[in-house]
Amino acid sequence: MENKGQLIVIEGVDGSGKQTQTEKLYDRLKREGQRVMKVSYPRYDKASSAMVRLYLSGAFGNDPDSISPYIASTFYAADRYASYKEDYETFYRDGGIVIADRYTTSNMVHQAGKISDPEERVRFMDWLSDYEFNKMELPVPDAVFFLNIPPEINFKLMEGRANKITGEAEKDIHEKSPEHLLHAYQNALELIEKYNWTEIVCVSEGKLRSIEDIHEEIYERVMTSGTV
Repeated sequence: MENKGQLIVIEGVDGSGKQTQTEKLYDRLKREGQRVMKVSYPRYDKASSAMVRLYLSGAFGNDPDSISPYIASTFYAADRYASYKEDYETFYRDGGIVIADRYTTSNMVHQAGKISDPEERVRFMDWLSDYEFNKMELPVPDAVFFLNIPPEINFKLMEGRANKITGEAEKDIHEKSPEHLLHAYQNALELIEKYNWTEIVCVSEGKLRSIEDIHEEIYERVMTSGTV
């Protein structure tokens, strides 16, 4: 009999520490004997992310907000579908815990952030949920943790970070657009309330909390939420 697993998503805008916190939570649950695996999106080294790489490199335009959120979302969704089928469907259906560094929630943050009209934004979110969770039959997250770092601090953290696709200093079209990242952040604050995401405030009194401190909060919230 199928025993559905658990899907935990670590979310946040670019440069917020999602990869680090995903790895720390995975390592800890693994040490404790949990059946757990981690996935990260986009999978830049896979063929299924080809359209994502073209999009982020500026092949379709250097202004991310000029590219339809509906079109851009299908690029990312295709990669997630391939990952589900190739990487973790059996594990998840057998009751395993999957920790995702980004997920459909990233399309909700970045692509819906392009839409200024509130009613159109709602229509987009409904379309996205139907497309990925109904038509593609991807798992719905059991818990989403949003790493909240204010834009002014986030921009500074990103200054010396290499491009994840090329490994070079040149940023992708999202990272090069402060306006896009600000809209994504503002949209994310609304999503936290609307979808009951767990907000992890990563800055205290103007200073970034330590990696370990943030991890401890995420871990405690996971363990007390009944997700694991």
